[in-house]
Amino acid sequence: MRHSPKGVTIHPDFDALVKATAARLVTKLVDVQSRRGEATVVLTGGSAGTAVLAAVAAGPARTAVDWSRVNFWWGDERFVAPDSAERNAVPAQEALLKPLGADPDRVHEMPSTADFDTVEEAAAAYAAELAAAAEAEQLAEGFAAPDPRLPRFDVLLLGVGPDAHVASLFPEMAGIRTSGQTTVAVRNSPKPPPERVSLTLEAINSAEEVWLTVAGEDKAGAVGLALAGAGPVQVPAAGPRGQLKTRWLIDQAAASQLPERLLETEDTGS
Repeated sequence: MRHSPKGVTIHPDFDALVKATAARLVTKLVDVQSRRGEATVVLTGGSAGTAVLAAVAAGPARTAVDWSRVNFWWGDERFVAPDSAERNAVPAQEALLKPLGADPDRVHEMPSTADFDTVEEAAAAYAAELAAAAEAEQLAEGFAAPDPRLPRFDVLLLGVGPDAHVASLFPEMAGIRTSGQTTVAVRNSPKPPPERVSLTLEAINSAEEVWLTVAGEDKAGAVGLALAGAGPVQVPAAGPRGQLKTRWLIDQAAASQLPERLLETEDTGS
């Protein structure tokens, strides 16, 4: 495993990446709970994201976290039926939330077609839910949030598509250009299903830490462009920036097109 000064950690393969990210997530949640009593994580979908959640649930270190005091939000969701296998929330429930007994009141799934007729209504409703949680949190804790419309996000997980999309923010589309909003309704997604709800880049970047977990040779071009300094409108993966840390957690295949300057420093375990 290698680690760069730019926050890039390279793992030898998919399994090593998943296990290390799961261990890192447990450690982060334990640390936050030790300071504040509860913690908040924003979940992602995709094969790597779901595999990380399953690894967390299967690992012995899971008992160090009080899962009844973890708040769960989503970075994006497909606007489909609530039980559709296309929803990010469905595998997350099966892989992590149900096995570990997450408090249903702390699990904030994005709306489905059973809740609203249009994706615009769904996005507005999720923005309102975020704002209500932020207000309650700030009143209870006196917490000065980076964005007062959003609750505290301790760690926000993202995958990256072969086209460099993150959440449901796709290259050159309206979502990645959206400002002044915390959520956005996505229509005509280039990746099916066509209708989605996503956090905006502004909302993503309010998180204390943003982790981009990426595996596979098909993602190598996107990773290389994002870390070489491309603009986020063309390469959305270049846009996420945590308030304190931005971590790229990738496997060797996804690292195959990284610039040499990002491959110089051995991992120290940080």
